[in-house]
Amino acid sequence: MTSTVVARRYANAIFALGKKYGDNALTRHGECLAALGEMLAASLALAVMFKSPVVGTEEKKAVLSKLLAGLKADSVMHNFCFLLADKERLACLRDIAACYGKLLDAAKGVIRGRLTTAVSLSAEKRAVIKADIEKKSGSCIELTFAVDKAVLGGVVFKMGDRVLDASLRTQLGILRDTFKRGE
Repeated sequence: MTSTVVARRYANAIFALGKKYGDNALTRHGECLAALGEMLAASLALAVMFKSPVVGTEEKKAVLSKLLAGLKADSVMHNFCFLLADKERLACLRDIAACYGKLLDAAKGVIRGRLTTAVSLSAEKRAVIKADIEKKSGSCIELTFAVDKAVLGGVVFKMGDRVLDASLRTQLGILRDTFKRGE
């Protein structure tokens, strides 16, 4: 069983459990899992310890308990993380956090997107673009912005599996192909 399948199952389980406690619990669990995922990404020693079969389950639970206390996690999250420790699935925690985030976005109707431009946009311009995309899509958009000079001009917008490439680079490529064909 791959780690993604395992992560999806555990994320579905904690999400279903969180639904019983309401939207606030779903959000808190998501924040807690995201914070744990970020801690694992930031600390190689922590990630290695959670993966290590040499380190005992009780030691892992002791570290988890301190981390969860710092995050002010509820008893459901404590029990969930301890279950992961018992089942030796703490190595999947980052993947579980990512899967849970997708479930939470879907439940809240949030769509994540990425807008890439050749130059950095001002905060006002970003707000206008985000509001315009939200208005046209009819959904709440969590938009991240990136700068890639290879775009040359225009924008590349990615939302979910869809990509709108209105970049100058692509337009020049289409023009080049047209000239090659002699049209």
